[in-house]
Amino acid sequence: MNGDAAHGAAELPVSRTLLVLLGALSAFAPLSIDMYLPGLPAMQREFHAPASLAQATLTACLVGLAGAQLFIGPLSDRIGRRRPLLVGVALYAAASLACAAAPSLGVLVGLRLVQGAAGAAGIVIARAAVRDLRSGPSAARLFSLLVVVNGLAPALAPVLGAQLLRLGSWRVTFVALTVIGAVLLVFAALRFPETLEVSRRRSSGLTEQLHTYARLLGDRRFVTYALLSGLVTGAMFAYISGSPFVLEDLFGISPAGFSGIFAMNAAGIVAAGQLGARLVGRVGARVLLLAGVAEAFLGALVLVGSLALGLGVGPMILGLFLVVSAVGLVSPNATALAMADYPDAAGSASGLLGVGQFVIGAALAPLVGAFGTHTAVPMVCLIGAFLLAAALLAGMLVVRDARQGRSAVLNGEVTPGDR
Repeated sequence: MNGDAAHGAAELPVSRTLLVLLGALSAFAPLSIDMYLPGLPAMQREFHAPASLAQATLTACLVGLAGAQLFIGPLSDRIGRRRPLLVGVALYAAASLACAAAPSLGVLVGLRLVQGAAGAAGIVIARAAVRDLRSGPSAARLFSLLVVVNGLAPALAPVLGAQLLRLGSWRVTFVALTVIGAVLLVFAALRFPETLEVSRRRSSGLTEQLHTYARLLGDRRFVTYALLSGLVTGAMFAYISGSPFVLEDLFGISPAGFSGIFAMNAAGIVAAGQLGARLVGRVGARVLLLAGVAEAFLGALVLVGSLALGLGVGPMILGLFLVVSAVGLVSPNATALAMADYPDAAGSASGLLGVGQFVIGAALAPLVGAFGTHTAVPMVCLIGAFLLAAALLAGMLVVRDARQGRSAVLNGEVTPGDR
């Protein structure tokens, strides 16, 4: 299936060192976002800005993370993975240092855009490298293991961010991101091999690249899996954007307490990813994907019920845990399924997947603050709306496959659960 037999890279070995590095590189998003969240209210107060403008620093980073993937992914298909990665990580470290010295919120928003664009190199190339090295259930397992590795970032980042606030202002957080970027640059220079053989590189120009994107967007299965991943990830971004204000300002939880809740939710992602890595060979990536969507939707129902009945912070924390931890099942399996048919355009497919995730997040971030931070209604409604859409889309996928895929399974054309 998928022509993988023609590409020997699918069986290349993956050392533990490389796995850790790929996980760390794909963690640029949680590092760039989660670590500074505990200081977001303080940043807002320092610049005397409305919440929506402070959240624009989050939006700018997400826009950079999304848009740059459309460029970096195809570039890595043409010239290889290593060079774009090293340039991106170096630029990330420099942009982080500039953020620490930002004189105004407007300048910080611009620098966060650059920081996000640079960090996109690690994310898109880590995904593409996995597809260079693995295919099918093996790719899904490796993506799940990456979730386990980079899940430590959202678990530790807010805790570290809260501790850094004790040493200084929110600017110290960006100094720490500078150090992290520099360390990863050295690590990547020493340990990241070129995973895309010269014979498999694409010499496509702009026109052919546009045709590649058109082919991906015309692939109903690719779009379905990308949307499922984007919707569930978008719900998590609504939580990321709104939770500092809802939990700290509305429910009176301290920055340290908030970081603990955030770490608990991130631990849920890690646990779900580890579970998925163990089960994917038995039940298939599609079953795990659908289970993750169901878990996220259940969490949304808990949130809506908690808000409607005024049950307080406890049920709300439970609902958020279900929503966020489901990412550990949805993201790796949706990614593996979406990229399965594109071994020779892994960078482009990875970039388009990333755009779907981060564009939704960039659109959500300002909406949570624009409708007010004195209530949990905006955050809960946005989470509910996106997860309802994800549940409906997953239901359509099940019905469509039941109607159209049964004969293909019986004929041995596909493996149940992996398409």
